[in-house]
Amino acid sequence: MLVTELSTEVVPAPERFALFEEFAAGSHMRNRLRSERQADFRARMRSLSLGDVQLSLMQLPHLEIVRTPKLIRQSDGETYQVHCMAHGTGGLSQAGRDVAFGVGEFVIADSSRPFSGFLAPAPGAWSSIVVQMPRNLVPLPENVVRCMTAVPIPASHGLGGVFHRWLAELVTRAEEFTPADVPALSQTTVDLLASLLGRCLDAEGKMGPDARKRALQARIHDHIRQRLRDPGLTPEVVAASHGISTRYLYALFHDQGQTVGAWIRERRLENCRRDLADPCQLGRPIRSIATGWGFPDPAHFSRIFRAAYGVSPRDYRESAVRESTGASR
Repeated sequence: MLVTELSTEVVPAPERFALFEEFAAGSHMRNRLRSERQADFRARMRSLSLGDVQLSLMQLPHLEIVRTPKLIRQSDGETYQVHCMAHGTGGLSQAGRDVAFGVGEFVIADSSRPFSGFLAPAPGAWSSIVVQMPRNLVPLPENVVRCMTAVPIPASHGLGGVFHRWLAELVTRAEEFTPADVPALSQTTVDLLASLLGRCLDAEGKMGPDARKRALQARIHDHIRQRLRDPGLTPEVVAASHGISTRYLYALFHDQGQTVGAWIRERRLENCRRDLADPCQLGRPIRSIATGWGFPDPAHFSRIFRAAYGVSPRDYRESAVRESTGASR
């Protein structure tokens, strides 16, 4: 099973903090934990296991974290742990650096060096995304990455934005993935983090050519996803936006077993299918949905939708509405 979920509310209030401690130690690393809400610690964790890479969506109250030299000596998986705040604020101290971070920022901690921190999330909301991976997976020298521990990295633009959107996509679609997807998802996560850190330190050249290529592929995918509604989205525009030739762009997609045009078309069809199944958009004409995602010809859209999903857009919408209505009864 790739997805694991925990809610401390499955046990009585006095036992909730201990349950969270036990689960966090097993899924991440063992730390000393303390909370102002320790008497009734209401927390949720949704984890996606991608082999050696662990991705978790957290909802919890105030939490203080300390990783001591003794805990490191007792057990150290030699990992990097990356936090991205979704709601609230946090703080991290490591390697002589003390940093406060908030919504839309990453911070990274090294499990082999003592650190302390805190999380003060907004109540009742998913507070943060946490990514943990072995240090030896990251294709950058350890002394390079250590320069970035306890340093806030923007997650709102540039490569930080690409990495953040990738993580959000993983946690949103976690139930769709199968064990066969794990190697590609894990490798892309590692490469994007390495590329982000390398760019921040102007050290991307220290990454191997394969890692740089995979990170470029992920950036191109993200660029396309952000511009699917643009009717002027063409391979030439995509290539120019990344400073590469169209021929090289085609080669990158050929390595993934697809053409650029087919990849764009599939993403647009996915968004059309999602909108057709959305009860809130039931009054919106099918033609409007198709046009909004780059399919101005209704007949052409109907043909390729049927080819992809085996039914017409109209029949798909009616079936989705019936299922939604039946589930809500």
